[in-house]
Amino acid sequence: MSHIDEKNSEDRIRRAFEERDWNEIKSENSWAIFKIMSEFVEGFEKLAKIGPCVSIFGSARTPRDHEYYQMAEEIAAKLVRHGYGVITGGGPGIMEAGNKGAYSEGGKSVGLNIQLPFEQFNNIYIDRDKLLTFDYFFVRKVMFIKYAQGFVVLPGGFGTLDEFFEALTLIQTNKIARFPIVLVGKDYWGGLVDWIKKTLLKGDPNYISESDLELFSVVDNATDAVKVIDEFYSKYLLSPNF
Repeated sequence: MSHIDEKNSEDRIRRAFEERDWNEIKSENSWAIFKIMSEFVEGFEKLAKIGPCVSIFGSARTPRDHEYYQMAEEIAAKLVRHGYGVITGGGPGIMEAGNKGAYSEGGKSVGLNIQLPFEQFNNIYIDRDKLLTFDYFFVRKVMFIKYAQGFVVLPGGFGTLDEFFEALTLIQTNKIARFPIVLVGKDYWGGLVDWIKKTLLKGDPNYISESDLELFSVVDNATDAVKVIDEFYSKYLLSPNF
């Protein structure tokens, strides 16, 4: 962390502990509510008619010559050929690869961008009428889940793990209908899956059920990733999740 970033972080912590009067707090909260509402309204209006889509997640740091970038691009292209559109976080890396694959096949290419101090900028492969930029992560995640018919999760960092476990939790607790979650890259996900099995499932107490392991699949190539989604929807109708 640079000296400037460290100072900004300290300033934010200091401001959080400052005493403020009720009117100041109420005014600040009111403006935040209006901003949150506007992001929901814009998201619902733009995404309501996009049709069946699959969200592709993964690291913004993945270079274009990496095998996972190329795999994400191939997955997106195959999804479009199988009748789906593609939703990504709108940025570089795996997100760009997903949008690029959809764009190359003439399919719907949606980008849900987020304002961040580093890394994030929208890629050029998003349909212009399907690019949204959010301030709030939680609003953005609602859009991913409401309008996605499935998740394809490639290797990534904390944000990717957050999106994976968010979807997994909502399905496990029946807050949304079940839809397929596909983890791509057995070498990358293997350690996490082993930990889930050994620590969460077989711990004392056991923190998940055996059936929870059926809520996601792990594959190693684009064909198998799309196959999981196709096989799932050969049994169920495509529809919004809530």
